[in-house]
Amino acid sequence: MSAQASVQARPAASAESDDRRFMALALTLGRRGFGRTWPNPAVGAVVVKDGVIVGRGWTQPGGRPHAEVEALRRAGSAARGATMYVTLEPCSHHGKSPPCADAVIAAGIARVVSALEDPNPEVAGSGHARLRAAGIKVDVGIGAEEARRDHAGHIRRMRDGRPHVTLKLAISADGKAAAAGRRPVAITGEAVRDRVHLLRAQSDAIMIGIGTVLADDPLLTCRLPGMEQRSPVRVVLDSTLRRPLDSRLIATARETPVWVIAGPKAPHPAEEALRAKGVEVFRVGGERVDLTAALKLLAERGITRLLVEGGPTLAAALTAADLVDAAILFHSAKVVGEGGLDALDAVAMTGLTQRLKPTDSEAIGPDRQQTYERE
Repeated sequence: MSAQASVQARPAASAESDDRRFMALALTLGRRGFGRTWPNPAVGAVVVKDGVIVGRGWTQPGGRPHAEVEALRRAGSAARGATMYVTLEPCSHHGKSPPCADAVIAAGIARVVSALEDPNPEVAGSGHARLRAAGIKVDVGIGAEEARRDHAGHIRRMRDGRPHVTLKLAISADGKAAAAGRRPVAITGEAVRDRVHLLRAQSDAIMIGIGTVLADDPLLTCRLPGMEQRSPVRVVLDSTLRRPLDSRLIATARETPVWVIAGPKAPHPAEEALRAKGVEVFRVGGERVDLTAALKLLAERGITRLLVEGGPTLAAALTAADLVDAAILFHSAKVVGEGGLDALDAVAMTGLTQRLKPTDSEAIGPDRQQTYERE
């Protein structure tokens, strides 16, 4: 009996339960690619025949091979007559690799369960249409909510021409992010620091302002054991190129990429000095770096998932411009005290939390993480 026939022979509730279970696995597999597949989305795929998983795949580093091709390769001849679960519509256009839809057809897959239609205008339903034209049964929508969250960066880049922006803030009990005089202060504990390193590993790029470079001299890499190679591109907004050449970011630019976004009037000798250190320098309009233009530039460079770890000034500017799509707030019981710098500078925290929807809250050691997302 074929996989499609065996699914039809089972009660509808049981078949739907199986679909959700296998799609959940595909979503989990896809998340393995977070931060490593840009400009392509991090897709997961599972091939199932007669209730048995015969192939698994996820988008590989650099964006190729695609998840469907990986799953089909592992399934081999067992793919004929099987069902494929995939977290995003199989592509139908010729890019740097042939269309996945053609590979699915050639493998003899009988049914495709796809979580979402791809918003990429080069696909946008044509992949599903090509599969149906080949006689493959296509069901769309199982796991859609989770898939929209997982593919938020790809969707945002396709629809709005910018990355999905996640703002990370550590906030003291009295609402501060730094001590008086913008001096850095440890607000959260080791468990939160580990969580932040994981967030970095799952992001395509991490962005800060020049003020944070001057105040903290951060490294911004992922330093979890075994995940050092998962560090994101490090982006610095520096309108006038005030960057210190001896900063840790600049010193490690040849090991982990550093992109500096400057204004049009930044001095060219400063740009040349940065390039000599292995830094890529870009310019956008405005007396100060225009945030919308900077995000558009990052999207054009392929960035889909952007983590912002900048200080209160950058956080407030992004909030005021309504460019924050998700916020991860780490609340501490520690008190910074009088003169400390407010977490969102001159913008009230409600300007962020009332614009986004709370979606999760969990204890991280002695601290608490609250997550908010755009509706």
